Amino acid sequence: MAISNSDDFEMIDANGAYVSAGFIDLHIHGLGGADVMDATPKALEILSTTLPQTGTTSFLATTMTMSTQEIDNALQNIQNHAHSVTGAKIVGIHLEGPFINALKHGAQDKNYVQSPNFKLIEKYINEVKMITLAPEVEGSEAFVKHMTKAYPHIILSAGHSNASYEEAKQSFIWGVSHVTHLFNAMPSYHHREPGLVGAVFESDVTCDIIADLVHTHPSTLALTHRLKGDKLILITDAMRAGCMKCGSYDLGGREVEVSEGKALLEDGTLAGSVLKMNEAMANMMQHSSMTRVEVVNAVTKIPAQMLGVKKGVLKKGYDADIVIFDENFSIIAAIIAGESKYKRI
Repeated sequence: MAISNSDDFEMIDANGAYVSAGFIDLHIHGLGGADVMDATPKALEILSTTLPQTGTTSFLATTMTMSTQEIDNALQNIQNHAHSVTGAKIVGIHLEGPFINALKHGAQDKNYVQSPNFKLIEKYINEVKMITLAPEVEGSEAFVKHMTKAYPHIILSAGHSNASYEEAKQSFIWGVSHVTHLFNAMPSYHHREPGLVGAVFESDVTCDIIADLVHTHPSTLALTHRLKGDKLILITDAMRAGCMKCGSYDLGGREVEVSEGKALLEDGTLAGSVLKMNEAMANMMQHSSMTRVEVVNAVTKIPAQMLGVKKGVLKKGYDADIVIFDENFSIIAAIIAGESKYKRI
């Protein structure tokens, strides 16, 4: 990669590599040994500065189902310090729980599951951009309708849910417009009880998927793309062990063992992932019919449009977040807000 400097700009010759807008991750808990729920400025900075090597230049800092105090601490930390991180930009908060179904808690702590409660997020309403909830639990209908009317900038997403097909379809009418990590923490598709998955396949709501070949089988990735097309978004759902060595880690106060690309609780439950965004893109290229442009759009243009941010495309008037990568999606360079943040040696 050739670089030349002048007084006004830096010219980069990508030498035939691919160039796109920076990647956006709507769902990431941690990376590089840090987690959003650590609720410290240092944790956000580690996450922010580690992400560019994966091509991610913007993300939603994602919380977990923990005590009300711990969630508030994390939200307050993001509110106070998101603007000061020096790597990938924090473009908002993704509140994953605690408004979920305890029957589908996954790696979330079911002891802290609670009914939808606006007071929990009221002080952070400008920072919250996405909420994952179970639309079938008591209180969800009123909450979704209120949020849809009063705060349309917040994406309401069904996840960690035991919703039936009918309940899911009804929630889409209320205002739920997205579904979190499709197939995971929800009932499996059944020909007599299609559930949330069936409702997603029959509607125009967007959904995201963890394309790590652990949470989802390669054929499932291919099928989902065929059915959802440009309504499909790639996420990592990464936890603090991302970009780290195998071993024991903490996730929401629970011990996680990471080995061979899997993050598991003691009982064998999948506990987030150690997936990198560029790896997810490579997996989709290899195992589905997605074109390279479609794969890039699934982590740039589509999530940016959902969030309503001036990112996701290389265009005048948009943020200068740029990624250079090779044919295998290995990251060569990442530029954030016009400043170089990562260069492969």
